[in-house]
Amino acid sequence: MYPMPRIRTSSRAGNANHGPKDCVGVLLPLPLAGTYDYSVPEGFSVSAGDFVRVPLGSREVLGVVWGDAAGDVARAKIRPVIRRLDAPPLPETMRRFIDWVAAYTVRAPGAVLRMAMSVPGALEPPRPVTAYALANSPPDLRLTAARTRVLDVLAEGPPRPATELARDAGVSTSVVAGLANAGALRTVALPDITDELPDWRRAGPALSAAQADAASAFRNAVGRGFAVNLLDGVPGSGKTEVYFEAIAEALAQRRQVLVLLPEIALGAQWFGRFRARFGAASAEWHSDLGQSRRRRTWRAVAEGTARVVVGARSALFLPFPDLGLIVIDEEHDASFKQEDGVAYNARDMAIVRARISDIPAVLVSATPSLETIVNVRRGRYGQFHLPDRHAGAPPPEIEVVDMRAEPPERGRWLSPPLRHALAETVAAGRQAMLFLNRRGYAPLTLCRACGHRLQCPQCTAWLVEHRLASRLQCHHCGFGAPSPSACPECGAADSLIACGPGVERLAEEVTEAFPDMRLVVAASDTLTGPAATADLVRRIEDHDVDLVIGTQIVAKGYHFPLLSLVGVVDADLGLGGGDLRAAERTYQLLYQVAGRSGREGPLGRVLLQTYGPENAVIAALASGDRDRFIDTEMAARRSTGMPPYGRLAALVVSGRDARAVEAAAQALGRAAPTEENVRVLGPAPAPLAVLRGRHRHRLLMIAPRQTNVPALVRLWLRSTDLPGTVRVHIDIDPYSFL
Repeated sequence: MYPMPRIRTSSRAGNANHGPKDCVGVLLPLPLAGTYDYSVPEGFSVSAGDFVRVPLGSREVLGVVWGDAAGDVARAKIRPVIRRLDAPPLPETMRRFIDWVAAYTVRAPGAVLRMAMSVPGALEPPRPVTAYALANSPPDLRLTAARTRVLDVLAEGPPRPATELARDAGVSTSVVAGLANAGALRTVALPDITDELPDWRRAGPALSAAQADAASAFRNAVGRGFAVNLLDGVPGSGKTEVYFEAIAEALAQRRQVLVLLPEIALGAQWFGRFRARFGAASAEWHSDLGQSRRRRTWRAVAEGTARVVVGARSALFLPFPDLGLIVIDEEHDASFKQEDGVAYNARDMAIVRARISDIPAVLVSATPSLETIVNVRRGRYGQFHLPDRHAGAPPPEIEVVDMRAEPPERGRWLSPPLRHALAETVAAGRQAMLFLNRRGYAPLTLCRACGHRLQCPQCTAWLVEHRLASRLQCHHCGFGAPSPSACPECGAADSLIACGPGVERLAEEVTEAFPDMRLVVAASDTLTGPAATADLVRRIEDHDVDLVIGTQIVAKGYHFPLLSLVGVVDADLGLGGGDLRAAERTYQLLYQVAGRSGREGPLGRVLLQTYGPENAVIAALASGDRDRFIDTEMAARRSTGMPPYGRLAALVVSGRDARAVEAAAQALGRAAPTEENVRVLGPAPAPLAVLRGRHRHRLLMIAPRQTNVPALVRLWLRSTDLPGTVRVHIDIDPYSFL
């Protein structure tokens, strides 16, 4: 996170010079300029933070009392609050946080409030929820494929409401109702999320000296104000058990805890470790939860009864009334960055929230971000290093396979050394992983007759073939279509060929070479939720799988005792494209996936297939010299004034009319800031010049580190008159340059 001057926010609480005493300012979860004034009916009482229902035009909407009225509307025109909702008020620290995020991201506070009010149904008193559990199946039960999936889902998890059960099993609710009517399912009252409370008194595992030192520091920090510490440990060093000690201390002090994970798929093993340590489950928060679970969890957080919540970045906007600790696991991960809507980095905003709440935060990573390392070196963050794997397991041996010297067979993607290592590993009763960060079968399909490339009709992006589903998919807008049998351009039949490999194509190659090998493809397309991920983890742990072929979804966070070989199919992928963080992100990703190998048992092996073994990233991985790579990368960033030594802000102008978008972008370019040492690049067509049917131009502002970039962007926009047909998306501290 970057330092910045104090920003004036929209909060009006406590200002006696504002409007009438019987009026309040209400913030609505809409992208509006600020609060709206409403009168408080006689005999009615509301306070700052209360959730209220108010009129807006011809409809009624929910909002939050933000403070005093502004007093800039005639008293006769002010409409009354309709009612106060029976829900805990939004905490004062949360209101300050919303104002801060809005000011920093240059967005309306209501747009940020909307993220905190993502479950309106939770604002009403909860209703009893009926769930379904397994019963003794009648002997004459007729089993269909759909019914079997429902029974399998319940066999692996707790009772669930009909809608959640149907979604997880991929069936309609009528299938669930049919099983219940047949006596195969029984109804139960869904237990409250707080029925099981984590027991902080339970002893954890024995810690090494380095682990114990870090754990002691983290425990001592709880309850003593704002502080940020980095837990920097090699993969397999037991970082999770260390910060569990800080969680135990927060629970002992009756405080709430938030643990952020970049991808909820990482929770498959995390939840098991948490239950083993504390004897109960944590609360979950992510997009795959059903609405009833989201309502119950939001309400439990607001009431303070959900003691530990683990979730994706959106969990940062839950209304904790007594937050005592924030943990950001895999803090370097780019998934913490939200690109759409309100663009924010959850890691950085978590530090802000900890500061506003005056509580400690723990950053956890085996490959810390350069931003975090700079803050450590400048003394803003503390650091604790775990240099050794748990139980003394040695780090894996990393070997570079030069694909120029040892190329694969024509039309294949695995080099002879990797194929040999794969066969040898599985024959020895061990497991292997092939890593390729490309979903689907092939990233490009073209016609060999006319050269036509299949492109998304809504984006300037190629369609990715997913052969298992017989579909072409755009991974930017979600457009999909059946795979054609003939070229849509020239009509030639059987002329379409796949170019390049995805994980599905690797699976095809392995199956042809090793037909008896038990393999599974693990990508976001195949793991459709936490239940599917947990099932995959169980199969790998039970050695029902010999080989995992996966994308970044399996590159970090997992511990598989039998996994002793990792093959990186394309170590060069991600190093091009002009992204300033390309080298850093590639190093982090490959270091993390290499860390899956050899965590228990024989020495692990990692084979990196590359056409550029001399590249600094590949050389650093092979030599194990992380610090040298970091210093080299930092020097390059410092010389160009790029983050973390400079500040960036991206403005993306978009609209349906290409000419209007170009004209608006040119107007912004002419009005660009002229402050000393501030540069603006562009406007220029974005690399994805069309996205979801909208034409796009980009401008990039580069400024010194001490610059108040949000304030400068705000002034920039105010000085430019733009038509209503275009939209300007603002991204402070951008990560993506598409």
